[in-house]
Amino acid sequence: MSFVKLTTSALAISAMAATTAVARDQVQVAGSSTVLPYASIVAEAFGENFDFPTPVVESGGSSAGLKRFCQGVGTEHTDVANASRAIREKEIKACAENGVTDIIEVRIGYDGIVFASQFNGPAYTAFTQSDIFNALAPKVMVDGALVDNPYTQWSDFNADLPASDILAFIPGTKHGTREVFEEKVIAAGCEATGAMAAMIEAGMSEDDAEDACLEVRTDGRSVDIDGDYTETLASIDANSNAIGVFGLAFYENNTDKLKVATMAGVEPTTETIAAGVYPVSRPLFFYVKKAHIGVIPGLKEYAEFFVSDEIAGPDGPLAEYGLVSDPELSETQAAVSGEQVMGGGS
Repeated sequence: MSFVKLTTSALAISAMAATTAVARDQVQVAGSSTVLPYASIVAEAFGENFDFPTPVVESGGSSAGLKRFCQGVGTEHTDVANASRAIREKEIKACAENGVTDIIEVRIGYDGIVFASQFNGPAYTAFTQSDIFNALAPKVMVDGALVDNPYTQWSDFNADLPASDILAFIPGTKHGTREVFEEKVIAAGCEATGAMAAMIEAGMSEDDAEDACLEVRTDGRSVDIDGDYTETLASIDANSNAIGVFGLAFYENNTDKLKVATMAGVEPTTETIAAGVYPVSRPLFFYVKKAHIGVIPGLKEYAEFFVSDEIAGPDGPLAEYGLVSDPELSETQAAVSGEQVMGGGS
């Protein structure tokens, strides 16, 4: 799929659209704050290079974006949902109940979740999943017993960490980043420290223990951030002892303000994420409402442009911003071109 072909297609469809009255002529996108900067880059380039209006891109979080996406079909509803996690079965069901039955899933690449702190703050340079669990869980293992978390400083449970007060700003529950943070950090730490086994031994079912593992303390040392990464950065700026959870790309664009820690001995870089070595990484997506293709001018062209080699490839502007290019990008391009919907249809 070449840029020239895309431009020719865009001009042709624009000419047809000029003869057809539509309720709106801008693609509308909402969702993940992690995907937001990538989508904004693409939307701006799309508006500059195609004979279509620049798409409107809003944030709000993966869950909020998918909720809007699933509210119905028609020009009053969004066309695209950005997400830093895969759509859930319950969301697919909610979509179907509102007539959104044909959904195109588009994986744009990969991102890492990093733990960063003030550039000149305490020496938070190396964490493990167990460290984060011990800092933030409401119950932890102490001398072989599961007890209420007594820790107030990082050095209380790991002498290699600073003797600084525990304070972490983590993604709120409406963010896709939270799900990955829970699964790949908190849950992994719960298991590694023996806390999960202790819960089951005490009589919890495995499912209940898994849920309990994901809980975080409510004494003010773990703070949910419902806004985007700029809010987390502002919180770090105001609290020199704090750590925050960010996407790799956001960190890489704020290295003058933040320093990053390794996780399980691995530095988060595009190389370690692409190689599958860094333990806290995830794919990024957007979802397209197929029923809006041909109704909203430029929708398919926007999706094709987003995953083109020129944009999402290893030498494109998204990679320059921090996205790890998908090694299976050509398959995604074919799925978008063929309007392949989830479940194998087209």
